[in-house]
This record gives sequence, structure tokens and C-alpha cells, in this order.
Amino acid sequence: MYQMHGVHEYRWEFHSTYGSEAESPPKSKCEPATRRPEGKGNPCPPSPFSSRAFASLRVPIKAGHPPTTTNPSSNNNNPSSSALDCDQSLFLPCAGCCRERAKPPSVAMVVNNKVDTLTYDVEAAQPRVSGASAAAAPSPPPPPPPHQRSTFVVEQHKVSAPERRSTTRALGQRLAEIFFPDDPLHQFKNQFFARKLVLALQYFFPIFDWGSRYSLKLLRSDAIAGLTIASLAIPQGISYAKLANLPPIIGLYSSFVPPLIYALLGSSRDLAVGPVSIASLVMGSMLREAVAPEQQPILYLQLAFTATFFAGLFQASLGFLRLGFIVDFLSKATLTGFMGGAAIIVSLQQLKGLLGIVHFTTHMGFVDVMASVVRRHREWEWQTIVMGLAFLAILLGTRQISARNPRLFWVSAAAPLTCVIASTVISYFCRGNAISIIGDLPRGVNPPSMNMLHFSGSYVALSIKTGIMTGILSLTEGIAVGRTFASINNYHVDGNKEMMAIGVMNMAGSCASCYVTTGSFSRSAVNYSAGCRTAVSNIIMATAVLITLLFLMPLFHYTPNVILSAIIITAVAGLIDVRGAAKLWKVDKLDFMACLAAFLGVLLVSVQVGLAVAVGISLFKILLQVTRPNTVVKGVVPGTQSYRSIAQYREAVRVPPFLVVGVESAIYFANSTYLVERIMRYLREEEERAAKANLCSVRCVVLDMSAVSAIDTSGLDALAELKRVLDKRNIELVLANPVGSVTERMYNSVVGEMFGSDRLFFSVAEAIAAAPYKAVQP
Repeated sequence: MYQMHGVHEYRWEFHSTYGSEAESPPKSKCEPATRRPEGKGNPCPPSPFSSRAFASLRVPIKAGHPPTTTNPSSNNNNPSSSALDCDQSLFLPCAGCCRERAKPPSVAMVVNNKVDTLTYDVEAAQPRVSGASAAAAPSPPPPPPPHQRSTFVVEQHKVSAPERRSTTRALGQRLAEIFFPDDPLHQFKNQFFARKLVLALQYFFPIFDWGSRYSLKLLRSDAIAGLTIASLAIPQGISYAKLANLPPIIGLYSSFVPPLIYALLGSSRDLAVGPVSIASLVMGSMLREAVAPEQQPILYLQLAFTATFFAGLFQASLGFLRLGFIVDFLSKATLTGFMGGAAIIVSLQQLKGLLGIVHFTTHMGFVDVMASVVRRHREWEWQTIVMGLAFLAILLGTRQISARNPRLFWVSAAAPLTCVIASTVISYFCRGNAISIIGDLPRGVNPPSMNMLHFSGSYVALSIKTGIMTGILSLTEGIAVGRTFASINNYHVDGNKEMMAIGVMNMAGSCASCYVTTGSFSRSAVNYSAGCRTAVSNIIMATAVLITLLFLMPLFHYTPNVILSAIIITAVAGLIDVRGAAKLWKVDKLDFMACLAAFLGVLLVSVQVGLAVAVGISLFKILLQVTRPNTVVKGVVPGTQSYRSIAQYREAVRVPPFLVVGVESAIYFANSTYLVERIMRYLREEEERAAKANLCSVRCVVLDMSAVSAIDTSGLDALAELKRVLDKRNIELVLANPVGSVTERMYNSVVGEMFGSDRLFFSVAEAIAAAPYKAVQP
């Protein structure tokens, strides 16, 4: 045994009886994975899976903590009989590096119904002491007997395939996992027919679920919250309609009908529904490229309503077909960049109203907008600039007050309506000056607009494209906001039901003079802070908007356009997430590059290009992760039988002559060729490293498949091809810990017959201890 200072050695020897007798491989110099006696070489061992071969595990343990044996007569003070400490380290030299022992004890091991023998012995090395301290050092304890024996049985588990299923049953279970992962029909099991009808009514119309438990106490909380968000929704509705190049009254119409429909169908208690800035910006920019709203206002309005109908149809179809995962293709990183760029573009567009410019560019690019601002400097009106900057400072200041003290949420919530009233009064007394005002707004409820929906003609493709784009963005924002507040209040929001509710809401809204609406983060945050308890707060808000439409519209005649621009700038300022971008840079550089690309695409080109870049980058990331999955070389962690990545765990050591490779992805047609090439590259690098360090060459490749969630026929063919290539080089390929679906497909294919049950192992440790392969002939 090696003389190691302050440690005791715990030596395991595995003797395999699997296979036929084979000659020893050629002699070569082999170095253990940790250390070896100075000046001495060690011959490479025979194959660990050939007859009478053995592997050695040498476990040094801190002095004073020697391993335990099962000898009942041993004393606890004996270095060889105390407990095995948990901070032990494990070293794995080649078998030939260890001195042969005489008559090692034997232990039976069952390996795939074949019995192997396990032997080990325990020795305590004497600590080294210097000459100066030799006299002061206490006398060492008496040495233990040459071989203290312990016998136990280790059973290795056989990899089992799942229960065989018929094709129909397997397909049904797979489709159920894809489209119904939450099992929405579980509540209907073992129920009477009448009860099933009631549950179905509550499932499709959640208001019948919580409505039966509603009380006056809840009504008081919802009334306060509804009136609070109404004070925010009225000025924002007018402003966002202007952002979409629509008449301001359309924004109020869109704050009346959609909230009523969502209160019936929606499952979120905190979501406040209405127009949002990003969807308004995208709709306005996409439709404006084909139709000028100033020259063809009726056609533009028709296209807006038609696009809203297609957006709702797209959203409801995703929910009904359980395809909500499609929305997840927009990653958070790309959305962060897209939202930030869109917020800057929206703010720059408001310079027209903030500066009082009459003739402004119709383009959305940063360069075009700034060039137009500079060229039209003679149209700047100082009265408008002073009013705009003053109210913008007030709105931003109230926003900061509420952000620092959440109890003062009502300050920022009431600020927009207060500023609208104050600016209207100032504009009324200063009428005749150069301050632009809204003008007359029609009084009354939403007029029907079904006759304005056009499903034929040259603009149908534009309406469909605009509807899908705005539908995806509004769905992403609405579901994200709903789930955020649901997690805060500890209740569940069904994403597919929310898609159906938002989709039906937009389809009905398109027939009632409304454009695309969804859950707004700013209004939902105010709704939550105001203490809303149910979706009745949306009904209260809609009622307040209805009263405004019926009686208060003449009061908005002198409302200046500059206050609407200030409200929009304040609302979109929160979309610029600088901290989120900084976190992306810190955590994932590729995500940050995706965020930056989407941001620059919106800012420098157009909103449509930026959105296309965001979607394209998200899809590219998915393809990159599928076609180039992560693979690692693994080693054993000292003191355990666990194999981990040697790049992550520095203490993990290789196990010559094995190469353990972990695949951390499903194996599909898109990545099977890459995986074979990557494994062969690992093999080449390992052999080069072994030759350079005078170690044994690789004799067996162990493929850890514990993270391989699925495999298709191309993946099975790739494994078969890899096995054939390695067989030609007299290198064995064994698989460790395949999951159920992978094992099932292997057993149902020719690949299963090629590997056989003797080459499938329960774990990497068992594969290394007993995986059979042919011995190398001399």
C-alpha cells in the first residue's frame, strides 16, 4: 500500500467471473488517477470485465477516522475499526497500480443474474513525523491484523422496460400529455350528471363559481378598486387610441365592452382589461404602412376592427386547441429588448404632441423621428412645451412616490385623471392660443361595427397579419400579468382558458367598435394595490366608463393633446427594464445578445422588423439547443458512487480505462449525428491525454442516459452506428440509467438486441463495476 501521511487506506477489489478467459493486454506504463509510488511504473491491468480482472478503489480517510469493519471483537480505539467518516475522498488508480494481496476476502455480487466476487482489505498507514517531533509524538497504536474481513452482498439492479402498451393507448397518453398536461377534466370524474352540468358551467363561466360566494364586503373592496382604475383607464384609453391612429372615442369604447366580457369568462381576479401601449403601437404602425388614417379614416377604421377580429379568433383558437405553448416561443430576453425598444419609439412619437409639431413623419425609426423633430423646429410651440414638461414632471414624480411607498398607490393612479382635468381647465381659459385640443367627442355607448368587418379584398392579408402580431403580443402580456398576480395571491390561472376569454373578448369587441385589448400591467397593479377581490372591479370600471360616455364627453372638448402625450410617455417608461438587461448580461450572454438584437431592430428599423427579429432569435435559440445539446465528461466524486461532470466538480476524477459521457438532452434526428461526432471527439481527446500522461487507453465508453428524456428512430440508429464504430476499435459501449420511454423504444427495436440486457445498467457505478465487454487481444 502507498505510504500517505495522516490517512488510512480502504481498498476494494472487484473480481468478475463474467465472460470467457482472455489473455492479458500488452504491457504498458499506466499511472493511477491520483498518485503512485515514486520512481515506479505500473503495468496496465487486464480488462475489468475479463476473467480474473479486478479494479481497485483506494479511499484515504483522515487520521483518527479509519473505516469500520464488521469484526465484533474489534476495539473502537483501533484505527481500523472506527466509523467511516462522511468527508472521505475517493481515489481510483488502475488495478495494476496496487500491490497484489494474498488471500483477499470475497463478497458475492449479483450482476444481471450473474454472481461476481467483491474483495477488499483494510490497512492503516503510519503517519510520518519529523525528527524534531519524533520524541514528543505519542507512540503509534498497535497495527491491526493483516487483513480484517467484512462480508456483505451487493445486488445490482437490472434495467427494466415499462409495461407494454398498445399503440392506441400509447398514442392517447402521449396526446393527453401534450394537450392536457393539467388534466382539466379531473373534476368531472365520479360525479352525477347534474353535478357535471354545474361544473361545466362554472368551468366555462368562472363568474358562476365565485359569484355564489359574493358578499357586500367584497363589493366594497371591488368598488373602490374599480373606481380607482377607471380614473386611470379613461385618460389612458383616449391616449392609446391616439397611439394606434384611431379616434380617441375608440379608446373609451374599448374600455367599456371588453371588461364586461372578461368578467364573465376570465379566471383572474386582479387583471384589469383595456387597451395597452405595445399592441396599439404595433397595430398603428402596421396599418399605417398601407393606409393613411388622415386620408382614408373609414378604411383605416375598418382594417383596425377586422384585425381585432382576427386577433381574437387566433387567441381563442389557441386556447380551444390547447396550443398555448406557441406563445412561449417569445422568450423573456427577446421580449425585454422588444419592449424596451418599443417604449423608446413610442416616447419619441409623442414628441409631436409634446412640442406642438403639426407636420410630423409617419415613419417609426429612431433616425427618421429625430430628423423630423430637427427639421420641424419652427413649428415648436413654447406654450405646449411648458405645459407638457410640467405635467410630465408631475406624472413621473407621482410614479416615483407610489413606487417608493406602495401604500400611496392612489397618488399615481389618480394623477393622470387629475392632470387631464387640470390641463383641460388651463386650456379652456387659454383658448385661442397655439395649444392643440382633442375637440368634440361623440356621446353615447358603443355603436355596432359588424358591418365594418371586411373578409375579402386586397387588405385581408394585412388584417390577418396585423391581427396575429397584435394577438400574440396582447396574449403574452395578458397571461404574464394574470399569472404574476395569481402567484402573489396564491390561486391558479388556466392559461388556455385565459386565451379563450381574451380571444372571445376581442372578437366581440370588434363587433362593438373596439380594437385590441388585453390585461394591462399598470392598471392591474393599481387594481391589486387598491384591494380588488374579484373581477367585479372590471364591471365597476366599465360602469364608470359608461357614465363618462353618456354624460361627461363634452367636458373633454378642451383637453389638450399634449397631456395625452405626457400620459403615454409615463406609461411606457416602465417598459424599459435596464436592470433586467443587466441581469441577462450577468447570467447568460446569449440571452443578452438576443435582447440587444430585438432592441436595436425596433429602435433602428421598425417595430415589425424588431418583432420579427425577436421571434427569429427565439426560434434560433430553440433550434440551437435542440441540434447542439450539452454533453459532459463525467468522473466519480470522491467518497461516493456518484458520477458528475469533471468541469463542474473539480474533485471528480476519471476512471481509467473508462470514458463516461453524459448526454443532457433528448436524442432526435436533429442532433443524433452531432452527438456521435461529439462522443468520438471526447474519445480522441481522452486517448491523447492518456498517451501524453502514459496512462491506459480507453477500453470502454459508458453513456450516461439519465438526462435523455426521449429518443427517436434516428437516435437509435445513431447509437447502433456508434457501437459498430467502437467495436471495430475493440472499445465497448454500454448504456447507463436509460429512462422508461428510451428503454421501451430500445427493446422494441433492433438496437435493443444489439446491446442486450447485459449492456444496459442501472447506474454508471454499476456499469463500471460489471459492464461486460471483450478483452483486448495481445
